[in-house]
Amino acid sequence: MSANLSAILYLISGVLFILALRGLSSPETSRQGNLFGIIGMLIAVTVTFLSVSNFSSGFIYVLIFLAIGGSIGAFIAYRIPMTAMPELVAGFHSLVGLAAVFVAISAFINPEAFGLGTPRNIKLASLIEMAIGAAVGAITFSGSIIAFLKLQGIMSGAPITFKGQHVLNALILILIVVLTFYLCSTQSANLFWILIAVSFLIGFLIIIPIGGADMPVVISMLNSYSGWAAAGIGFTLENTALIITGALVGSSGAILSYIMCKGMNRSFFNVILGGFGATEQSSSSQNKEQRPVKSGNADDAAFLMKNASSVIIVPGYGMAVAQAQHALREMVDTLKKNDIKVSYAIHPVAGRMPGHMNVLLAEANVPYDEVFELEEINNDFANADVAFVIGANDVTNPVAKTDPQSPIYGMPVLDVEKCKSVLFVKRSLSPGYAGIDNDLFYKENTLMLFADAKKMTEDITKNL
Repeated sequence: MSANLSAILYLISGVLFILALRGLSSPETSRQGNLFGIIGMLIAVTVTFLSVSNFSSGFIYVLIFLAIGGSIGAFIAYRIPMTAMPELVAGFHSLVGLAAVFVAISAFINPEAFGLGTPRNIKLASLIEMAIGAAVGAITFSGSIIAFLKLQGIMSGAPITFKGQHVLNALILILIVVLTFYLCSTQSANLFWILIAVSFLIGFLIIIPIGGADMPVVISMLNSYSGWAAAGIGFTLENTALIITGALVGSSGAILSYIMCKGMNRSFFNVILGGFGATEQSSSSQNKEQRPVKSGNADDAAFLMKNASSVIIVPGYGMAVAQAQHALREMVDTLKKNDIKVSYAIHPVAGRMPGHMNVLLAEANVPYDEVFELEEINNDFANADVAFVIGANDVTNPVAKTDPQSPIYGMPVLDVEKCKSVLFVKRSLSPGYAGIDNDLFYKENTLMLFADAKKMTEDITKNL
């Protein structure tokens, strides 16, 4: 395939990737966006294969491993539940980072195969690119592994800190810059391996001090890192599609991280440096067993809703676990038949991942004009009769506004406590992912509904 034709097709695939991101910005166009992304990737992979001048016997192995990897990916994507999507994303990010490291190693060991020069005589620009790509890829890999372990519950979600942690991180980052400089000067293989090893280490150290409440921002940040790693390797390989794709993922991930930080009242630079989430749990969240709560049943909840003029639904991770979105839609349809105004309030990080709740509600065909983000609906809680909290926890915790020692202090939360009545569906009084007790459980206007979210919602619908 000619170089000009390859460039044109790579450009087309890049445009399709941009259209894919545009489509994924809304639940209404997300399916179309996914389709554009699939077509763009198919074109990019096909052009890459056809651009290889000599199909050696080793090329068969590439096809075999492509088929194996593609089959594993398809199987995982088909079987994975929506509740495990954050872990899946973190796991896949780690693979992107590791792939960048492997490509950089291949290019450093055998630069002739990539047209980058000869060993110890690699083009300076290419050496800088592969050093940056390898370093960012290694950070992405090790950081994503920690994020995966925390999200999966294999590793504690609590922050892991030690004295002098930030100073150590800063020194290691400076060391990476120094190693890159001397690597470009000497092209020493030992320095290259040390650079990769140190980058793996800083990836671990950046993520371990981050607590569970801030993990959605970490996922977004690692998404950005994986993109920049791919872009760096794209420059090394002089592959236009990889540069475009990596830049799109890196920039969109960075923008999303900034939006998430703003939504959670976090510092963007602290996120990048792993400098947040390391606060101690406040004493105000202890001894929850001694605090009284009011509990009720489906009949009580139905009675309150029947006599309400407006209801605000607040979905969360518990709804995702119980797969209660369809039952919730049926309950809302019943309320509407009784001329009760219903709307949905979505926190930016409800469900541990941006857009998690939007996707589940779209799956249940909830009208998009009934779904509102935090800043659009927060003032409406004071005028609503009932807030129906189905599985949301940390994002409704009033302690975020009152306790400076809380790990979620300063994070904007949904003001559900301002409603006349709050119906809170939860299996128990166990803390949320941030590991702290929710003061909303003990408010005078809160009625706890201890049950599986799907079953409770179905029972409420029957009573209605």
